Formats: sequence, structure tokens, C-alpha cells
Amino acid sequence: MSTGYSILTRDYSKICNLADKCVMASSGFQADVKALQKNLSARHLIFQHQHNKQMSCPAMAQLLSNTLYYKRFFPYYSFNVLGGLDNEGKGCVFTYDAVGSYERVGYGAQGTGGTLMMPVLDNQLKSPSPLLLPAQDATTPLLESEAVDLVKDVFASAAERDIYTGDGLEIVVVNAEGVKREFLELRRD
Repeated sequence: MSTGYSILTRDYSKICNLADKCVMASSGFQADVKALQKNLSARHLIFQHQHNKQMSCPAMAQLLSNTLYYKRFFPYYSFNVLGGLDNEGKGCVFTYDAVGSYERVGYGAQGTGGTLMMPVLDNQLKSPSPLLLPAQDATTPLLESEAVDLVKDVFASAAERDIYTGDGLEIVVVNAEGVKREFLELRRD
């Protein structure tokens, strides 16, 4: 976590577990991010007590959208990526703006390094053209190890070009077995 050219801490996670199979990564003003995370955690706890089950990732995506939209006139300065498993056990990723507009995508990036990462991800993961017939799947399927290696490469590249990206990477893998975290140090200069 940093402000300007000052590093406030190197050991701050911007990733929050919202449910067993759903995590949220956030960039932006960290006080708003923490308030948003507490709000979502409280509403998820209420859901658990009322329904006696965990909220699914698509349901959490809608809850996050509604929460952000509710505060649209004095918004949380938070830009989020929500990921996890849907009801069918397939991976899902949702990207958001500050006022709750969201989209289910194959992959996403937010924050200052997002503009550097997305072109590389587009190049590595997208099909040649959406105009090709017959229509093809928009995202190239990858093995878990290939996806993790791609994330490491993309973040290493962004960290070399953007001082705000930071010097540490936390990778969270959500699969049927649960949530697994991996830490990687990037450049330290």
C-alpha cells in the first residue's frame, strides 16, 4: 500500500475472502475498501443465518453491484474484481466501476497497473477476432499452472513500468478444493 512515492507497508493484502468460493480484490482509497468489505461481510453473514448456506459468487456479484450503486452519489472510491466459482463449479470473474456497473468477463485487471496488464492478457487469452464464424469462445482455456505463470509474468512486467503496482504479488487460486494463496516478490528498488 502506498501513497505517491511513499510506501506505507509492503505486507498489506488487497484481497478479501467474502465466501468459501468467492474473493474480491480491490484498488482505490483503502478506507472505502475496508468499509465496503465490512459491509459485504456483514450482509453475507445475515444471508448465511437466513438461508443456512454460503452465498454463491454470482449472487455476491449482484450484492456488490447493488451496494456500490446505493452509494452512487457519494461513492466508495473502490475499483473491484470479484472472482470465484459459480453454481455449476465453473470459474467466474466480475469487474466493477465505482458506481456498481459490472460485467462477467473471462479475466480482468484494476488499479494503476491494469492499463498495462490488459493488453498483454488480451494478446495471450483472446481468440483472433470476434467477427470469425462460427463464433468461438472468447477466452483461451488454461491449466491452473499456466494461468498462475501468466499472472506472474503480467505482474512482473507491470511492476517494471508502474511504480504504484508495488513489489509484491499475492495470487489467490479458487477451485473445488478451496482457496489457495501464493506470494511472490517482484522488483525491490
